[in-house]
Amino acid sequence: MRKLKKYKPTKFKAKTSVYNETAADYAVNFIECLCHTKGKWAGMPFELIDWQEQIIRDIFGILKPNGYRQFNIAYVEIPKKMGKSELAAAVALLLTCGDGEQRAEVYGCAADRQQASIVFDVAADMVELCPALKKRVKVLKSQKRIVYEPTNSFYQVLSAEAYSKHGFNIHGVVFDELHIQPNRKLYDVMTKGSGDARMQPLCFLITTAGTDTNSICYEVHQKAKDILEGRKHDDTFYPVIYGADEEDDWTDPKVWKKANPSLGITVDIEKVKTACASAKENPGEENTFRQLRLNQWVKQAVRWMPMNKWDQCAFPVNEEELEGRVCYGGLDLSSTTDITAFVLVFPPLDDEDKYYILPYFWIPEDNLDLRVRRDHVPYDIWKRQGFLQTTEGNVIHYGYIEKFIERLGQRFNIREIAFDRWGAVQMVQNLEGMGFTVVPFGQGFKDMSPPTKELMNLVLSQRIAHGGHPVLRWHMDNIYIKRDPAGNIKADKEKSTEKIDGAVAAIMALDRAIRCGNSNAESVYDSRGLISW
Repeated sequence: MRKLKKYKPTKFKAKTSVYNETAADYAVNFIECLCHTKGKWAGMPFELIDWQEQIIRDIFGILKPNGYRQFNIAYVEIPKKMGKSELAAAVALLLTCGDGEQRAEVYGCAADRQQASIVFDVAADMVELCPALKKRVKVLKSQKRIVYEPTNSFYQVLSAEAYSKHGFNIHGVVFDELHIQPNRKLYDVMTKGSGDARMQPLCFLITTAGTDTNSICYEVHQKAKDILEGRKHDDTFYPVIYGADEEDDWTDPKVWKKANPSLGITVDIEKVKTACASAKENPGEENTFRQLRLNQWVKQAVRWMPMNKWDQCAFPVNEEELEGRVCYGGLDLSSTTDITAFVLVFPPLDDEDKYYILPYFWIPEDNLDLRVRRDHVPYDIWKRQGFLQTTEGNVIHYGYIEKFIERLGQRFNIREIAFDRWGAVQMVQNLEGMGFTVVPFGQGFKDMSPPTKELMNLVLSQRIAHGGHPVLRWHMDNIYIKRDPAGNIKADKEKSTEKIDGAVAAIMALDRAIRCGNSNAESVYDSRGLISW
């Protein structure tokens, strides 16, 4: 058996735990008795790459004082084509056939049965290519089940509906591509309590970075980062993340190597170079390259708002200090069952001041829980924290919102309210009846482009203060920009896959704040023209 050069146990080994070389050697030896199953490696012994061996030695070799494994959850996030499926299949077989557990229950999970079958099929082929396992293992392909007869243990692929079938006695779980899980239900069922009857259950999560920052995968990713960076501590959780940092140059081959530990082994660098060249020529491919090749979390095909710059504008916003000041509102009603957003923008009092943003959001009370489950967005948490309000019933109660805006008008000097003409006729009439000046705001390039570009300019120059409001941040992060041949831009509501109502309302309010300011003086558009980029 080849030994990993300069192996050093992970820094996350607990003080009371020990590295048992015999246990680690056994796990490595078991896996290296298997064979690869695909491509040019098919039929060749599974010689672990250094990064893979480090993981196996850490997980299976670091033991608590009672002799059982320290880690119960291992999270491995790594770019595509690094050998994820082969490693996951090997771990599944080790837990099923080589862990000495009687009647071990090991499950393969993914977003759907077809995805989970990828690892199963590799494991089944590994059994076929290993004489020692072949005579002891029964592979039931139609049931997606592998049975190790000496201990009556099994490895089983679960269907998408498995989360509703409790009663598992789990020894091991292999989650493939956790980032495409549609919700957290299956993850919760498989990781919370189902292995309590076992002495050393292991949940092995292996995935590429995703696009949904409200998913269970991103939640686990954040925990892994917090542990890696010392913000959290959990002796049972083993974190591994290979990827490029946000500030890294995605076109630099050194960054490719940093993010891809199997580069030059399982993936030829020329293929990465070709993919990078294609992404340079077609900006629409950049985020795909970043996600799959560099393992960076991205939102959609083409991002617009650089969220690190947006976060730098999270300057405090004190409502009491803004009372009485001139401001402008933006109202995006969306539909009666969706999010309604009302955003106030306060123009600066002088050259040193900023544009202050106060956002307000509403959704119907009755479908709050449904939306949390369906959209896996933490509306319930935002409501408890005061960042989101609900209106009674299963549709938006516009009358409640009108009264709320009326009360805001008593606190702030709301000069104008800009609104999207669609679906707002009755509310506009009611707001006018309350004495507000309400102006229609077109959603085309002509009206949306100037304030959208100006918003970016203000963010980059840190002239915006938004207080870090999480709902508004989510909306800003969701924006997909559409351009016309003249270079004008606007938020594309069809391609922005998540909600952007707050961002649109903020852009409309910002336009009126820039044009009108604190007096009737000329607007910034008049004095220095539009920004072109």
